[in-house]
Amino acid sequence: MELSAEYLREKLLRELEAEHVEVEDTTLSRCAASFRVLVVSSKFQGKPLLQRHRLVNSCLTEEMQHIHAFEQKTLTPEQWDKERQKWGAEQGGRPPPPH
Repeated sequence: MELSAEYLREKLLRELEAEHVEVEDTTLSRCAASFRVLVVSSKFQGKPLLQRHRLVNSCLTEEMQHIHAFEQKTLTPEQWDKERQKWGAEQGGRPPPPH
């Protein structure tokens, strides 16, 4: 299986009906796959962190067998808006950098 940041991003967007997804390939060597993701989805509304992470993990069940390290941040659209506003105020209105 060929894993790429774009492949994971598209799958998370589609299956979690996400508003926003960022995937960073953090693989240092080509021996094992490593990724960091940010997923913004209304499906996370009212769910604690563990349930949110389980939703992401279940979406990527097959892929997780080939991933060595996986870091995730899961936000509702409201949390994402607040985070961007806070970051923008602290940075003089500039948008946040990619995750």
